[in-house]
Parts: sequence; C-alpha cells; structure tokens
Amino acid sequence: MDKVSPDCPYPGCFFCVMKEGNPSKRRASILKFFRELPSQDDDGQVLPISGLWNTAMAHPNDPEFIELGIFECMAALIWKGLKNRRWLAHDQNIYIPYYAAHIIGSYTMNMEEFAETAVHAGVIPPLVELLRGRLTWVEQRVAIRALGHLATYASTFPSVAGHGEILELSIQLAMSSLEIVYSHFYQYVDRRRSYHCDLLTRGMGGVEMESRKAEEWASQLQCWSLQLINCFAFKPEFLSAICKPEFLIKLPGMWGGLVNENSPAGMGLLRTICHHKLGRGPVATCPGIIEALCNIARSSDDWQYMAIDCLLWLLQDPSTCHKPELFQDNDLPVSNESLKPELFQDNDLPVSNESLKVIDKAVPALVDLAEISTLGDHKKLGDSIVNILQECIQSQGTGRNSTSNRTKEEIEELLNSRQRLKWEKSMPKEDLHIKQAAALVVKLEGNSLFSSGNIAGASSKYSEALALCPMRSKKERVVLYSNRAQCNLLMQQPLAAISDATCALCLHNPVNRHAKSLWRRAQAYDMLGLAKESLLDAILFINECSQSTDPDLSLRQNKVPDYAERLVKKQMRAAWLFREAAVKHGGVQCDGDAGDIYGQETDDSEWETASESDIGNDGRGGRDEMGDNDCEWKNDV
Repeated sequence: MDKVSPDCPYPGCFFCVMKEGNPSKRRASILKFFRELPSQDDDGQVLPISGLWNTAMAHPNDPEFIELGIFECMAALIWKGLKNRRWLAHDQNIYIPYYAAHIIGSYTMNMEEFAETAVHAGVIPPLVELLRGRLTWVEQRVAIRALGHLATYASTFPSVAGHGEILELSIQLAMSSLEIVYSHFYQYVDRRRSYHCDLLTRGMGGVEMESRKAEEWASQLQCWSLQLINCFAFKPEFLSAICKPEFLIKLPGMWGGLVNENSPAGMGLLRTICHHKLGRGPVATCPGIIEALCNIARSSDDWQYMAIDCLLWLLQDPSTCHKPELFQDNDLPVSNESLKPELFQDNDLPVSNESLKVIDKAVPALVDLAEISTLGDHKKLGDSIVNILQECIQSQGTGRNSTSNRTKEEIEELLNSRQRLKWEKSMPKEDLHIKQAAALVVKLEGNSLFSSGNIAGASSKYSEALALCPMRSKKERVVLYSNRAQCNLLMQQPLAAISDATCALCLHNPVNRHAKSLWRRAQAYDMLGLAKESLLDAILFINECSQSTDPDLSLRQNKVPDYAERLVKKQMRAAWLFREAAVKHGGVQCDGDAGDIYGQETDDSEWETASESDIGNDGRGGRDEMGDNDCEWKNDV
C-alpha cells in the first residue's frame, strides 16, 4: 500500500493501489487495504467503499476481491458502525454500513462459492443486526437483500436458517415495511435524513424523485423479505411458522405495486406454500384467501398462472378440496368485498351461514378459465383445468366430502361443452354454417334489444346465441361473451360481468388482449372495490388502445379514451402502495380524500361505459357481424 500518486492526499489510497501495474504488488496492497481499513479512522473512507460498491454491481462474478478478504472487511465495517456511533456520525461514515451490506449482496447474487466464502467470513451476524433495525430501514433493505441471496443456495441456507430469528424478522418486515418507510421517511418531507435522500437519488433529484424512489425501495424491502421467506417455505419444517393466519391473510395484497412488477411477491410465496401439503391446509381455511386467488386467476396480473396453480393444487388434495373456510363472527371473509351479500345476484354464488368449501369457491373461476390455451410457459392450461375438475366429480365422497349441487352442475356443464366440441368435429361443414348463421341472427336480435334499452332481453339473446354458436368459432364467442358482460354491467351484476369478460379473454388470441373485455372487467372489479384487479385490466386496456390499428382510432389525436385515464388515476390512488400506512398515520382522512396524496383531481365525474364511448358518436356502438373482423371495436356492442 506504499504506492501513492504524487497528487493524492491520502496515504495508501485505494484508487492509487488499483492503478498498480505489477499484479502481485497490486494483490498484496489490496489484501493489506482490506485488513487495515476497519481499524482506521481517517476521513474519506466512504470514497473507496463507494468505489467498491460500484465495482461489485458492475462485476459481481469477479473473484479477485473475494479471494483478498472483502467479505471480512465489509462485515467488520458493519460491526464498527453498529458499535461505534461516534465513528458512524463522523465525516460521511453514515453511508458505510449501507455500502458494505450492499457489496455483500452483490457479490453473493450469482455465485454459490462466493456465498460460501461470505458465510465463512462471518457476514451473517452483522447482517442480522441490520435486519433487526439497529440502524434504519435503508440498511434493513440491503441486509434482507444479502441474506436472501445467501438463503438461495443449498450450501449456505443452513447457516442462514441457523439464526432462528431471521425468519420471524423477515415476516414482521414483510408486514410492516411499507408503514416503516412511510412513517420514517415519506410522510415528512422536511424531516428526511439527508443521507437517505442522497442514497435514493444519488444527488440528482428533488423531493418528487425522493418520494418516487422511496416507494420503489419500500416495495423492494417488502418483496425481498418475501423472497427470503420463500426460501424457508421450501422446507416443510418452517411452514408452521410461516402459515400464521395474520400473515397469510395479507399475502395476496403484497403485490409490489407498479414500481416492482417483476417480483411475484406475495403470490409467489403463496404458490410455494400451496405446493406442499402442510401449507395447503392453513391456506384453505384462512379467511379470504381462496377468493383472492380467484380474483388474481381472473385478472391481468403477470402472476395469474400462480393463482391458477394454487387453486388446482387445493382441489387435487382431498384434505383441502372440501375444507370449509374459517369465518369471522360476521360469517364473512375478512377484507373481501366481493363476498358481501348485497353484491350477489341470482346467478352468483350465494352466501349462507354455512361456510363454503374450497371447491365451491374455486370452481366458478376455474370454469371461466377452462378455455385458456397457453399462459406464459403453461401449455394446454385449459385442458389441465378440465381434467382436474373432472377428477373432482369422479372422486367426490358423501357427507362433508360431497360437492354441492350447484358446483356439480357447473362442472358437468363444462364437461358437456367439451363433449359438444368433439361432436362438432364430426359434423358436416354445412351443418356448422347453419348453426353459425342461426347464432348470428340471434345475436343481431340481442344487439337490437340492447340498442332499444332492453338490457335483460339482450343478455338473454346473447346466451341463446352462445348455445347455438359452434364451439370452435372462437372469435364469434369472444364477442358474445363480451357483449353479455356489458349487459351484466348495466344490470349491476359485476360478478357475472367478470365471469363473461374472463371467458372472452381466455378465448381471444392472444389471451387477455381483447380490449373491450378488459375494459368491462375493469369496471366490474371497480364495482366490487377491487382496485388492483381493476387497475391492471384498465392499464392493459389502454395499452391495447394505443397499439390498435383500427382506422377509426387512428384518426384520433389521442387513442386512449378519457374515461379509461380517469379510471386508472382513481385506481392508482386506491391501490397506492402507501395507502394503508397513509390512512393509519393521517395522510388520508377517508376514502374520499385519496386525491390529497397525489394532488386533487379536477374531474371526479363518472366515466362512460364502453358502449357509450364506442367508435361511433351515436352513443350506442356498432352492430356485431360474424366473421374474422370481430376483433375490431366497431363490431361489438
């Protein structure tokens, strides 16, 4: 460490050492630097640490620093910050524990052998102290990141699990992280710690950027906590500690927000839990979980397939398929607006004093999804759904293990439609054309009734047309389901609208891309107060609008309808990551004051229905036509 640039004021400068041309001298100097740095109290120590932070992010797989003792150095620096508050407050040393934990996390991100070296270097105990909150939430974030990486590998997981408090701390942090960041940073603009602001924005932004980055980091803090818990959830011996009702019930709502859409968050952990028999039991009886899974399964969520997997595993397990949910005193699931009695119509699943079984709640959603072809890497997903539902009917027992008549009817109707598809394959083409023409006539009758204001009559006609329409005429059936969804919306039947819109979206090619069905389901979810599901559908609807090649739309300066923008703004306020914390800490006085968070909305009027805002300006929308062009908006109600 004796080679110093003539212009450098710091003896043994790390940056000067890195310029050493002789490899052996360079390695010896770096080794000495890592050994001596924790015991030094010179000013300017944050500079080489920030340089190492940049290097670790840019070259996380480079073994040089690992071999020379960087993990021992970083662990010692974290301990120094925890034990010597006077040193921590001096100069810019407050940044060092954050950088040190971040460096550990970066170098253990990809390489298992690096993780093993880190564990042997003793990084876990100081990281656990940061996880406890001995400093601030900023250090907790990088500690949970590093521990999550260490828990990923088979060789280092036992060392992480050996610290029994890590799992409990992670669960508590997953549940409280958003409130911690809101109450300790976001809420008070004039009291934010300067080093937090600097780390968030790198000195390149003001209050608005700080707030935006704080929301992103809060989401990461929660999602990385869930990722660490997920590593424990693969081990059956930890499931009892994870599957506590007060934690499980919150998992569907831990979605990472729009700022962290690449993380499966709570849904990913739920899938891991449901994959094991010991986890399925608590999930099946936890209030509101099955309904939440059904909502995610019938949504535009990127993790839709995970919710479907969970429902199918619960049905395949005899011990959970017929298990009733444990209700609260009022016999209604906690935090589940969609099961309030006043929201159910004649065609919807009734709520009674007797707890509904898992199969009774899951089947309606799965039936709606039964014609989905491919979802991501899941091929022939609809066939898997049908096969499992058929097995449920064939293996049903008696008494407590029996299936309700309504559920059996729904499954049998689905199986009959599959049989109908087989029959149609052997029918002469002329007969199929006759059925298709008959369906067209009935659909046009429905359109006429809709235009005259007879919504119930129109809905009945669309149902009749669906019974006539050949099963393989998917494009025509997409329009019929979507039109009936619109009727259900106007008749204030949101659950039926969600069902029909989902059927249309599953039939459409590509899946989940039929614009009007997205919009109608977004409105239906809004009627049920399910902001996240409504938001995701509305955003995807807007994407479809912006990419549309419809000639009528191309004449507009703005392809995105105003009513859709208004709904997205409304749901972004309602699904805001910090909303619950803001309500608790006085940032939002009541539901009607949500606009205060983002700035007051100037237009709070009701948005138009899709039919009222269609391509034509007559407020009615165009007529459907059977044919290949039904994907154009002017062709459905």
